[in-house]
Amino acid sequence: MQREAEAAVEARDLVKIFGTKRAVDGVSLQVPAGSIFGLLGPNGAGKTTTLRMLLGIIDPDSGTRSLLGRSAPLTAANEVGYLPEERGLYPSMTAREAIAFMGALRGLPIAEGRRRATALLADRGLAEWEKKPIRTLSKGMAQTVQLLGTLVHKPRLIVLDEPFSGLDAINQEKLEALIRAEAEAGATIIFSTHVIAHAERLCERIAIIAAGKVAFAGAVDEARDRLRPVVRLQTRAGDGAWRAALPAGARQVGREWRFELPEGGPEPLLRALIDGGAGIDTLSIERPGLHDAFVAIAGASAAAEMGKEVPA
Repeated sequence: MQREAEAAVEARDLVKIFGTKRAVDGVSLQVPAGSIFGLLGPNGAGKTTTLRMLLGIIDPDSGTRSLLGRSAPLTAANEVGYLPEERGLYPSMTAREAIAFMGALRGLPIAEGRRRATALLADRGLAEWEKKPIRTLSKGMAQTVQLLGTLVHKPRLIVLDEPFSGLDAINQEKLEALIRAEAEAGATIIFSTHVIAHAERLCERIAIIAAGKVAFAGAVDEARDRLRPVVRLQTRAGDGAWRAALPAGARQVGREWRFELPEGGPEPLLRALIDGGAGIDTLSIERPGLHDAFVAIAGASAAAEMGKEVPA
């Protein structure tokens, strides 16, 4: 939930060029403090490069950024938790030591890191992992350990690059719950994803990135409101005067008619259907989902690329 009016992260006109490729092309973002913010786009859209520039891991070729109020992002490093897309832990370390080590990299004393690691594992029913070497853990278990290491120093800003990739459905649900809990505790969360459902369930605000550009940035509801609600209608009558009430773009799928809700709203439509003897079996009005909005904003080709990238 949003706690403060100021922005935790701001970027203006970020550009990054690798060779002849303009990987990020004028990206501007504003992430409110205390919010859950999603960066959506297919692989290669520029999400990871954008995150790395925001964090100061790489510098932009042009443009400016501010992280937790600082124009030099690395000076805020100890207040940031970052889970990169490329996972990596020392295989000989135990789970507790790996978490404590990651905290130490962010300025947390190692003894305190060990204490917190024990508590974090126990709180999630994972106490038996504490002394297990990383090499003995499954991919999903190791990813959980790395995530806990990202949080152990209690960062104000948590940045997760494709955090759901490689997790099964149960662990994805656990991660969603963890993200909500961190936001409730006051942290700002930014995560990138190519799975729109995660962003729709979690995010207050999003940015849609396609081909290195921001195609949309704003509230999830604002994105969805770009499309009109969809009417699904089934009638007992197959034909009649009521058909004239259907919009020109109405299409029939089996027994069901589908069309955008007319500008006049549902009341004139209902009157025309009833007076025309349609015999309404079912009528529902559905608000478009974020996937529909993504297609309308970024295009069908970008949405198709997103669909190819299903987490393992």
